[in-house]
Amino acid sequence: MSSKLSESALKVIPLGGLHEIGKNTCVFEINDEILLLDAGLAFPTDGMHGVNIVLPDVTYLRDNRHKIKGMIVTHGHEDHIGGIAFHLKQFDIPVIYGPRLAMALLEGKLEEAGVSDRTELRPVRPRDVVRIGNSFIVEYIRNTHSIADSCSVAIHTPVGVVIHTGDFKVDHTPVDGEFFDFQKLAEYGEKGVLCLISDSTNSEVPGSTPSERSVFPNLDRTFSQAEGRLIVTTFSSSVHRVNMILELAKKHHRMVFVVGRSMLNVIAHARNLGYMDCEDDRFQPLHNLSQYADRDILILTTGSQGEPMAALTRIANGSHRQLKVRQGDTVVFSANPIPGNTIAVVNTIDKLMMQGAKVIYGRHEGIHVSGHGAQEDQKLMIGLVRPKFFLPVHGEHRMLVRHSKTAQSMGIPEENMVIINNGDVVSLTPDSISIAGKVSSGIELVDASRSGVVDRNTLRDRQQMAEDGIVTVAVTLDTYGRVVVPPAIHLRGIAQTIKKERLQKQVADLISNRARDHRQGNGPIDSEALQPKLETELRKLMRREIPKRYPMVMLLLQQVAAGDEPDDKPAVRSRPVPVLSAS
Repeated sequence: MSSKLSESALKVIPLGGLHEIGKNTCVFEINDEILLLDAGLAFPTDGMHGVNIVLPDVTYLRDNRHKIKGMIVTHGHEDHIGGIAFHLKQFDIPVIYGPRLAMALLEGKLEEAGVSDRTELRPVRPRDVVRIGNSFIVEYIRNTHSIADSCSVAIHTPVGVVIHTGDFKVDHTPVDGEFFDFQKLAEYGEKGVLCLISDSTNSEVPGSTPSERSVFPNLDRTFSQAEGRLIVTTFSSSVHRVNMILELAKKHHRMVFVVGRSMLNVIAHARNLGYMDCEDDRFQPLHNLSQYADRDILILTTGSQGEPMAALTRIANGSHRQLKVRQGDTVVFSANPIPGNTIAVVNTIDKLMMQGAKVIYGRHEGIHVSGHGAQEDQKLMIGLVRPKFFLPVHGEHRMLVRHSKTAQSMGIPEENMVIINNGDVVSLTPDSISIAGKVSSGIELVDASRSGVVDRNTLRDRQQMAEDGIVTVAVTLDTYGRVVVPPAIHLRGIAQTIKKERLQKQVADLISNRARDHRQGNGPIDSEALQPKLETELRKLMRREIPKRYPMVMLLLQQVAAGDEPDDKPAVRSRPVPVLSAS
C-alpha cells in the first residue's frame, strides 16, 4: 500500500464493476473498519469453458475479515447480490442490510448454500438509517430501476458524506408508484456531499431513459395480435416488467404458466411483498397445458440471455421435457442481450423460428427499456447532489470516461475525479481524492458444481483442449524401463492428417531412450522422476508433429515387474498392433 494513504482517509476499493458489466462489489474502509456495498456476479465469456459464474477476487476481504463490520445492499439484481452466498463460505459478515425484496431473494440463496448462519439479514425501508461499526451511518434513499425496491445510499463517514447511487434511472411514472426521492438527494446536496459514486452504464446514451411503463402499449399490441400460444421471456428479476406481463395476461384472458426456477422464486417473493398483483387462479402448473386452448395460454419463462440451462434455451434445443415449440406460437423477447450474450440469444431465436414460432425481438419493437439512466438522468443526479468529488463506477472504461466528461460539464473540476480499475484504492479526505495504492483483484470462477472455485490451471487446460485437442499416450514399462507393450496413442479434437507409423515409432523411441537414461545404475528406474520429464518431451514432440497447435498431452505410465536383468535391449513382448486413433 502506498505511503501517501493517510490513516484518517476513507479508502474506497471497488473489487468488481469497473471496466466491465457485472460483479459489482465495493469496499469502504476507515479506522480499521470495513463496510461492504453489494457483492455481485457476472456471466462467463466464451473462453471460460464449463464456467457458470464469475466472481471478483476477494483475497483482500479474506485477509482483512476481522475488519468487516457489515454490508449494505442496494437492490436485488444478481450482479449485486449473486456473490454473497459464495463469499460467506470464506468469511463471516456480521450483518447485511438491504431493501425487503433483495433480502427475501438473498435469504433463499443463503439457505440453499448452507451459509444462513454466517450473517444476519435485516430488511430496511427508504429513509431508514442504520449504524454499522463505529465509523459508518447509512441512510437508504428510494430510487427507480428495473427491479422493485431499489435504493441509493448516503454513507456518513468521519471524512464526510459519500452518496452511492447504486443502479438507477429517472422514472417519473414508475410501475409500482414508488417515486424517486429527489427531495432527500437535494437535502444532502444542500448540506454538502463529499463524493458521489455513480452508475455509468448508459453514460454514452444521450437524452433520458424511457419509463418502464412505456413498453406497456407495445406489449399490449403484441399480446392482442398473437393467435396461438404466447411465450414471453424477460429477466426474472425485472419485477416491474413481469408485473405488466401479468397485468396483460389478465386483460387478454390468458392463463399463466411459469417456467424456470428463478422466475418462480422472484414472482413468489414479489407477490408476498405486494410488488405484484395477480390472482392465484391465474397461475397454472405445466401439466395443465392441455386443458386450455392455445389462445388462452401465456408461458412466462427464463432464458432471455440464451443461458445454456435456462428454460427457453432448452425449449429451443428441443431438450425440455414438458414443452415443445410448434407452428403458431409467438415468442416475445422482452429484454436486450447484455454484452457477451448476443450470439447465444441470436442462436436461440434462429432455432425457435426454424421450429415454426413467430419471434418478436429487437429494439425497434419497443418491448424493452433499460434500467439505467442516460446522460440527462446522470446530469440530474449530479445537479441534485452537487458533490465536491466524483467517482464513476459500474461500466466499461469508455463509459467511465464519458460519465466523467458529463460531470465536468456540470461544473465538477477534472482534478476532483478519478478513473479507476478494480482493486485500486481511492483515498478520500475532506480536501482531496487520489489513487493511493492497489489491492489484489481479478476473478474467481465457479462451475456447475458450485462447490468450489475453478483455478486458472483448470481453465487453461479446458481452453487448451477446446482449441488444440488432446493426445493421450499409454505405455507399460518394466522396472528396468524397458517397453513391455508398444505405446497406444489416442488423438481427440485434432484435425490434421497424422503419419501414424512415424508418430508411433517416434513416441516408442523417445520413451525407451528417456527411460534408459533414468535407470539407477543396473537397478530399477525412478518412475516418479521419469513421468514429468517424459510428459515434457512428448509435448515438444507433438508440437513438432502437429504444426501450429499446442495439444494437451496426457501420459498414462504403467510399471510391471521384470524377471530378467537389463541387457539394454527392448523387452517388447508379442502384442497386437498398437492403437492409434484420431477424431
